[in-house]
Amino acid sequence: MPLYFVKSPKIILLIVLSLIILFLSVLIGPKFINPFNLDDTGRQIIFSIRLPRVLVSILMGSALGASGAILQGLLRNPLADPYILGISSGATLMAVVGLLFGKIIFGLFSIPLLAFIGAIFTGIAVGVMGYKRGGLLPERLLLAGIGMGFLFSSILMLVMSVSADEGLKRAMLWMFGDLSMADWLLIPYGFAFIFAGFLLSIWRVKGLNALILGDEIAHSLGFSPVKERLILFISVGLMTASSVSLGGIVGFIGLLIPHIVRYFVGSDCRFLLPLSALAGGTLLCMADTIGRTIISPTEIPAGIITAIIGAPYFLYLLRKKEILGV
Repeated sequence: MPLYFVKSPKIILLIVLSLIILFLSVLIGPKFINPFNLDDTGRQIIFSIRLPRVLVSILMGSALGASGAILQGLLRNPLADPYILGISSGATLMAVVGLLFGKIIFGLFSIPLLAFIGAIFTGIAVGVMGYKRGGLLPERLLLAGIGMGFLFSSILMLVMSVSADEGLKRAMLWMFGDLSMADWLLIPYGFAFIFAGFLLSIWRVKGLNALILGDEIAHSLGFSPVKERLILFISVGLMTASSVSLGGIVGFIGLLIPHIVRYFVGSDCRFLLPLSALAGGTLLCMADTIGRTIISPTEIPAGIITAIIGAPYFLYLLRKKEILGV
């Protein structure tokens, strides 16, 4: 695999472009920071404001990109994304309740913790409803996720409609993927869960490749579809829950990025998963940089930027059936 990475010009181009964008994101903002002439103010801006946001965007985007690639294979559905299982809706409901009603118990960790609890609870509920005949069935998982998503979204709208104005704007921004709350203290916890989920997926990547071919073929190759699907579902749950808890809901990354990366490297998940993580982190980092720069000092949530970028390009991809594989 390492030799393939070195020999493929497309992969090298993707990695180099990602590294350049990530580096520039630290320097570009309402005030451009010259890395060769750093003063005290520049250092303060980089290390206290921009670097935490860049790291959070990398973590979130990586989790969403990898989760999208896993789910599109796991559910054998090219339109699957990390939010289709309803996990984001449960996380959003809990986080918005905390933002609106000010239940600050754990200080800085209150909102991420509430979001993570909501995501894990929803993931377990979807898993329970998707379980039948001794395993997780893709169709039941999909329908359970959609149903839970509608349920929690309706409860969320009810909560927001009866709440006071205070905290409403903050809740709306969080729902659209606002990274302005990024903090150094949150990064280690987000990294731990996202990295754990990613390692689980890499560990079972051969099983995922087999599942894409169908349960019967996977079984004939020596894999247990029930076991592989359960482990991969836990992997996606950990990454999605951590991503939403760090900065809210960011759409289109989990849906779009795997298709773009698949165009470069094909459908082999040994390459698709890590490069989807890299490309997802890069896209979200770029979106956040654009959002905090384009109409400064007003910030546009990164989730809005990814939707503006992603929707037209996804419609373009939809015309290319050979890319989507449908």
